[in-house]
Order: sequence, then structure tokens, then C-alpha cells
Amino acid sequence: MINIPEKLQKLVNEVDEEIAPKFKEIDEQIFYNQAKVLEAFQKEEVAESDLNGTTGYGDDDLGRDKLDRIYAHVFNTEDAVVRPQFVSGTHTLFTALSGNLLPGDTLTYLTGMPYDTMQEVIGLTPNKQGTLIQRGINFSYVPLTSDGLVDYQKAEEILKHDQPKIVAIQRSRGYSTRKTYTVKQIKEMIAFVKKVSPNSLVFIDNCYGEFAEKHEPTEYGADFMAGSLIKNAGGGIAKMGGYVVGKHDLIENTKIALTAPGCTDEGATLDQLHDFYEGFFIAPNVTGMAEKGMIFAASLFAKMGMNVTPAWNEQRSDVIETIIFNNPEKMQKFVQQVQKNSPVDSFVRPEAYHMPGYEDKVIMAAGTFVSGSTIEFSADGPLRPPYAVYMQGGLSYAHVKLAVINAVKATFFDTENNN
Repeated sequence: MINIPEKLQKLVNEVDEEIAPKFKEIDEQIFYNQAKVLEAFQKEEVAESDLNGTTGYGDDDLGRDKLDRIYAHVFNTEDAVVRPQFVSGTHTLFTALSGNLLPGDTLTYLTGMPYDTMQEVIGLTPNKQGTLIQRGINFSYVPLTSDGLVDYQKAEEILKHDQPKIVAIQRSRGYSTRKTYTVKQIKEMIAFVKKVSPNSLVFIDNCYGEFAEKHEPTEYGADFMAGSLIKNAGGGIAKMGGYVVGKHDLIENTKIALTAPGCTDEGATLDQLHDFYEGFFIAPNVTGMAEKGMIFAASLFAKMGMNVTPAWNEQRSDVIETIIFNNPEKMQKFVQQVQKNSPVDSFVRPEAYHMPGYEDKVIMAAGTFVSGSTIEFSADGPLRPPYAVYMQGGLSYAHVKLAVINAVKATFFDTENNN
């Protein structure tokens, strides 16, 4: 059990009372999304034999093909590819983009400059080897307004001038302090692109967003969309992999980029299908638990006078909570305390270091069962102003609540007592 200072316990009690109505909304969302997933499993008549996987070439992998159809059904698309061969979310996005772009084509980000690892993929960092730009792809982006929204006037100018083959929309914030875009906002973005540049394909980076709302961007005209299985869609069970959903020809191009022409029906799943199926089935509930944890944290930090986004009562569209510390020491101590309150590697003390794909040193707490999993409770951030911590995930609400209370106590209240 934890020993909570009276002042902190009072704040926790206030938070519990304040957020109760919001939790009811999350429960309704979980029920809605669970119904969608269950319907897809029933429609495809999932059998125990579908969970076994294949070896070698992976020919005639009925379970793999059935899982593709389940994803397509849930995300309301023509086709899908769900594979363990996607090594990360960034790799999944790169494969989908590179498979559908040819030399001379233009990729335009509607939602500002993409996050660090995608900048490297595109070729915006000094290393150009293997990047989209080295392959002859042009790149442009629409700068956001001062309040982090799409500048539609500027976007119209850029889209009409560049005539991009693909317009990308990044749902989540990455390492920026702008708000995550809701599905309602993304719906408006898609409609705008289709009106201004009707020949452009709309691609959604859906990382951290699956099941965070009742609806998904592909329900409103997005041509294709991608995400990682060690984020929401894997339910904390999938140990690797990614997915791309969308129009049939775009998925086929993605498969070619992942494998080779003539090999798109191949790709062994080994022993991963059981995790992929079960993880996707529980993903609506796990995502909801993570959101509840972030709502608790948002309310608690706000009561402590800190700047958080989104606020506890705002519409959420992913499982991330941004906490602005404006203090590098407290930022790092909080992340270290998150690690200390993790089920795995709780004895490890994270330190800021240069991670591949990131410009600044990053400190990361990730005491997770699956390495790098961000549907499990974790926290990280670049060591640069405003010294923001990006906290996400949580397999259970109880764990997130315990960990946040302990981390807050050690970072703020124990410090006060020692002064």
C-alpha cells in the first residue's frame, strides 16, 4: 500500500469525484467499439485453428487472411494488411507511403511538420540514405496556425500549387504541444482535401488513435491508414507488427513494398496470430483503460496548477497526456518515478540520451512487458523547452492511478518535505 500525504489524498479524492461522469462516457465508448470488433469476429467465423500461424513462405495462411478481413471490417475499408513483418509504426507508415509514391510524386503533410522519426524517413535530416526524398519524392507541409490548427487558407494554396499524390494527416501530436486531432476534425480535413485537390489520396497516421473514439477516420473518406500493433490495436498483447487499412489497390501496393511483386500472398505469421487476434479483441477495453488513466492524471496535475493537454474533460482522440513541467530536473525525476512504478525494470533509473531518429536527448520510462509498447503505461519526452512529458497507455486503470500518485508524491511532495 502507499502512504499518501494528506494534501495529496485530498486532491485525489477531489479528482475521483470530478472525473466520474467522464468515465461513464468512456465506458459507453468501450461498449460501442467492443460490439464492432465482436461483430467482425463473428462475421468471419474465427476458429481456434485460425490462431496457429504458419512458417516458411506463409502460403495459405487462412488465419492471417481472415485477420486482414476483420481489420477491414472494423475500420470500414476495402482491404487490410496486418503483419508481424512491420517492425515499428514508423516502418509501417514508410512502407505504406513508399509503396504508393513514385519518383516525381509529392507528399504533403496537412498537419504541419511530422514528428522526428518521420522526418528522418522522409529525408529532412542530414542522412538521406533510403529516404523518400532520395527516391525522388517531393515533400511539402502546411504550417499550423499559432493555436495548432490547420491553416486552411495556406493549405489551399499549397495543395493547388503542389498537386500532391498523397496528403498525410498525423492524428497524434508527436513531440509537439499541439492538441491531438479528433475524428471530427479529421473528417473536416478529409472533406477539404477532396474538394481542393480531388486527385490526392488522403493517408492517416493513426498511431495511438485506434478505439480512442467511437469512429475512425476511414469511415469519412480517408483512402488508407496505418498504425502499430504495439500501440492501441495490439491490446498490450501483440509483441510486434503493424497494420495498413484502405482501398484494395493501395493495400496491394503496400504489400508489394513490404514483400516483392508476386509475393504479396506470402509472409509467415509463426506464433503471432494468437496474440494479434486476442490483442485486437481486447483493444477497445485496454484503450479505454488507458484513457481513464490519462483523464485521472490530467485532472490531478491541473489541480496542482500545471499546464496539461488535453484537459480531463476534453474530447480525447488518443491515449497520450502531455504535461508541461517547464523544469528539466522535475521533468526527469517524474519520468524516473514512472519507471520506478512499472511492473518490469522498476529498479532501472532512466537517463536522457540520444535515441536514433530524434534530434534532442530523450528520457524514457518504459517498464513494459513488450519492449517499446506505448499502449502499456509509459512516459517520455525530449530534453528541450518546455520540458514536456508525453505520458501514455496503461493496461489497467488501477496501475496508472497508483503509478501517477506515487510519481507525483516523489516528485513534488517528498521534495517539499525535504526543503
